[in-house]
Amino acid sequence: MKRTFAASLATALALFALPALAEPVKVVATFTILGDMVRQIGGDEVAVTTLVGPDGDAHVYEPTPADARALGSANLVVANGLGMEGWIDRLVKTSGYKGPVTVTSTGVKPIAGEEEEHDHDHDHGHDHGAHDPHAWQSVANAKIYADNILKGLVAAAPDKAAALRTNHAAYRAKLDAVDAEIKAALKPIPRKDRKIVTSHDAFGYYAKAYGVTFLAPVGVSTEAEASAGDIAKLIRQIKKEKIKAVFVESIADPRLLEQITRETGARIGGRVYSDALSAADGPAATYIDMMRYNLGQFTKALTPAS
Repeated sequence: MKRTFAASLATALALFALPALAEPVKVVATFTILGDMVRQIGGDEVAVTTLVGPDGDAHVYEPTPADARALGSANLVVANGLGMEGWIDRLVKTSGYKGPVTVTSTGVKPIAGEEEEHDHDHDHGHDHGAHDPHAWQSVANAKIYADNILKGLVAAAPDKAAALRTNHAAYRAKLDAVDAEIKAALKPIPRKDRKIVTSHDAFGYYAKAYGVTFLAPVGVSTEAEASAGDIAKLIRQIKKEKIKAVFVESIADPRLLEQITRETGARIGGRVYSDALSAADGPAATYIDMMRYNLGQFTKALTPAS
């Protein structure tokens, strides 16, 4: 009995002497693409709450009281920036959150939003901001996002730095691989034939990185409404250039593109993902899955039937 008690006491004292298991870093990410990146880099070291869920539209999102509570208990907030989440500053203030905010697009070379690209005669009734916020559509920019997330996590939990850096290096290697896949898959398609119509102008960085022309009836924010003149101009262009690759984004109302396809004879080739991931059982449950899935949809539509 004495030996058993002594052994139990020794075990208990040994366990007591061990450092307590550290709590995961509580991270609030504004939308699913960022939430996934945080999980990829954070692994078991993070607990992630994502505000705008699968197939959700961060452009027009209205924060809830539950979102404010989530920020109130967070160690780190991760946002895109570039005007993507016009509501985030208000939410941070309302929640009373005083901690760090990692802006993932820091260091990205932004491209112009449609208000810089075009001199519109009509008023959309809101401000998109000067820059296109969809910088993750270039995998090179996604690597900048990953670097910024790593910095934010390490600053929030320096004791976890070694594990976080290991995860980050593995994720960067996966991003390099998918970037190479996109370039290799598009290379056989002549640039003049790489023309795609999407619901809103979310693929500007993809266009710049991979030599694809994207046309859209609506600008970089889904809050915008296409004017009759915009739609008529796009219809004329589709007819003139015989564009066949038309896609509805997961976050978009398909009715506008359905009207355009009726008037042009083009066919909606399927659904693509721009601003949000799919649910876990969908084809774009992670950022890398999304980029691969969209690539498959694009190349299928752009490659002439044999």
